[in-house]
Amino acid sequence: MDPFTQITAQWPAPARARFDALRAAILSAAHDASVGPVTESLKWGQPAWRPTTPRTGSTLRLNWSPEVPDVLTAYVDCKTDLAQRMVSLYPALTNDGRRALALPLDAPLDTQPIAHLAAMTLTYHRNP
Repeated sequence: MDPFTQITAQWPAPARARFDALRAAILSAAHDASVGPVTESLKWGQPAWRPTTPRTGSTLRLNWSPEVPDVLTAYVDCKTDLAQRMVSLYPALTNDGRRALALPLDAPLDTQPIAHLAAMTLTYHRNP
């Protein structure tokens, strides 16, 4: 069974549709980066992806929240430099520079930045 169904079923349709597209981009990026198997699970009640093989990469999470209903937010481990790299690579995206990258639901969908973030995150320990 899909580990995310119960959570995403509570989200509005635009957030679910955006999530589905970003999930596909994350899994495709993992495949393209030769990450190996990726575990999909809930971390802190949020959809998360992590390489199954130890010491390959870090966890990437996506979440929608009613407190910020117009975005999906991607989260990386705050002990990494991944968010700061995203600031440098994609300055037009809203990023706190520490762990969160806001992905507006009303903007045209560009999966390239999240795919790039997924590849960097899921290979973080292999390619620091």
